[in-house]
Amino acid sequence: MKTLIATAALCLTLAACATTGRLTDEQRLALYRAHAGPPQDSLQYFHSLNGWSALGDSALAVWTKPGEAFLLELRGPCQGLDYAPAIGLTSQMGRVSARFDKVLVRDPTAGPMNMPCFIGSIRKLDVKALRASEQELRQAQLQEREEGQPAPGN
Repeated sequence: MKTLIATAALCLTLAACATTGRLTDEQRLALYRAHAGPPQDSLQYFHSLNGWSALGDSALAVWTKPGEAFLLELRGPCQGLDYAPAIGLTSQMGRVSARFDKVLVRDPTAGPMNMPCFIGSIRKLDVKALRASEQELRQAQLQEREEGQPAPGN
């Protein structure tokens, strides 16, 4: 039942994306939250990321391996996160811990200083389900656009 409610809420949240052709940060965050597991204390980290994606100014997804990703929600807005060219994570003995470690925003306009943003929660993402949902949204957007096109010769 909980999954059904979350899916219905996600559909309503994402309905507006069909008109713009692009998801807003809030819609993307809702999509990632819908595919995130329960909060966990930490994640294993070997000082390199396979990728990352800002989800607004207070959340991001980090890929530790090609098929493994985590949703990091921050304790508050993180200055420069949405346009930073790179980030780093603090860690202790190969683990990034919620409530203790930070995302370091590498902002070239701020000089050599990295802006620390405290991690509030860590949730493992179901990457396969997330990718499937993203594909479904792209297909729905494509279908919307095709249905909105005038018939040939009109």
